[in-house]
Amino acid sequence: MTTSSSGNSAATDVLPVEQYVAGLARKRMAAGVLFRDPAERVLLVEPSYKPNWEIPGGAIEADEAPWATAQREVIEELGRHLAVGRLLVVDYVRPQDSRPEGVVFVFDGGVLAEDETASLVLRDGEILSASFHTLEQAGARVKPLLADRLSAALTAAREGVTALCEQGRRIA
Repeated sequence: MTTSSSGNSAATDVLPVEQYVAGLARKRMAAGVLFRDPAERVLLVEPSYKPNWEIPGGAIEADEAPWATAQREVIEELGRHLAVGRLLVVDYVRPQDSRPEGVVFVFDGGVLAEDETASLVLRDGEILSASFHTLEQAGARVKPLLADRLSAALTAAREGVTALCEQGRRIA
C-alpha cells in the first residue's frame, strides 16, 4: 500500500516541548530518615504544628534532590549533621484529603547510640520532642500510613533491600 505525503512535516504533529511539559502530572514529594536504636526502636519527632508524630523529614523543595531534603530536614529538626544512608523505601501515595498523589522516600539513618540521641538539639519550636518507640508504640502516635511505611522500612533495613510500597504497604 502506498501513502502520499500531504506536505506537512512531522514536526507539526508534535507538541512543542514546553506544551508537553506543562501538561505533565504534578506529584508532591517528601523524604524522611529512619533512625533506630540498638533495640530496633524507631526515632519519632513530635511536631508542634500537628497532632501526629513523624520521622525526621519533610517536603522536597523545587530543584532539590530527595537525599538533600532528607539531610536538610535532619539538620533543621534535630540540630545535628547525621549521616543519611541508602534508600530504604519508595512509597506511592494516592490523593487523600486535599493533597494530590505523591511519592515518599525513606532513607536509612542507621543506629544511634544513647549518647547521640541525648545530644540532639530541637530547634525553633518546630519539634517539641524526639524519642525512640517500638513499632507498636509508634502505631499509636503516627498516622496508619506512616506506621505501615515504618514497618516496611525496618524490614528493608534488615534485608539490605529497597522496598517499593503503595500506601505504605510493601508491594516489592
